[in-house]
Amino acid sequence: MNWYLIVEALPLLLEGALLTVKLTATSLVLGLFIALPLALLRASPSRALSRPILLYTFVLRGTPLLVQLFLIYYGASQVEWVRSSILWSILREPYWCALIAFSLNNAAYTTEILRGGIRAVPSGEIEAAKALGMSYALRTRRIVLPTAFRLSLPTYANEIVLMLKASSLASTITLMELTGTARKIVAQTFSPYEVFISAALIYLGITFVVVHVVERVERHVTRHLRRVEFQNDYDEQARDMTQIPALEQVAR
Repeated sequence: MNWYLIVEALPLLLEGALLTVKLTATSLVLGLFIALPLALLRASPSRALSRPILLYTFVLRGTPLLVQLFLIYYGASQVEWVRSSILWSILREPYWCALIAFSLNNAAYTTEILRGGIRAVPSGEIEAAKALGMSYALRTRRIVLPTAFRLSLPTYANEIVLMLKASSLASTITLMELTGTARKIVAQTFSPYEVFISAALIYLGITFVVVHVVERVERHVTRHLRRVEFQNDYDEQARDMTQIPALEQVAR
């Protein structure tokens, strides 16, 4: 193990890790922004609204992310009107191509995750909101989406980690994020063992932070449920205690 090489490569790897975090975070934000309205349409009982979204999620989830990335990065340059339009100033840059591909792919997965959360919202809560006279927009904002987010959070945490690992595909289009930087260092030093282990440990550290943050958020948004469970357990124990004298009397 060449520790000197690891120490020398670490600043470059951390610089690439910053780009990885930036690309992943931006893709998640844009993907969530796109997925919110799509999830509501996907959960709609109307086939005219849900089927086009189903087609979108099926195609994006059913094809490899690497193929989607290549289609945007290499395929856009083959279209004449794209090269002659203002879009070319964006699509000729590898960062923007990676960001578009990752955001659209993440939006497809997040749409289905949120759709499951929306479908899992107890119907009694929705009926109670209707009985109070809430409009569709108000009960969606106050009842449906908060509950759906809470129910979907564990699954969405897995999607965050998968998106973090998938960001390594950006190195295939010359983007110098963590994996791309590691490949460049390996090409210069011919020491893949030390460099890729260091990169893997950085990915592992970022994943640990993400999982820890999501767990704290999950505990925060479900704290009222724990209080309700505690109160129910307390009431049940109290009922059991009040029944003990009666049971002793019967036993006598």
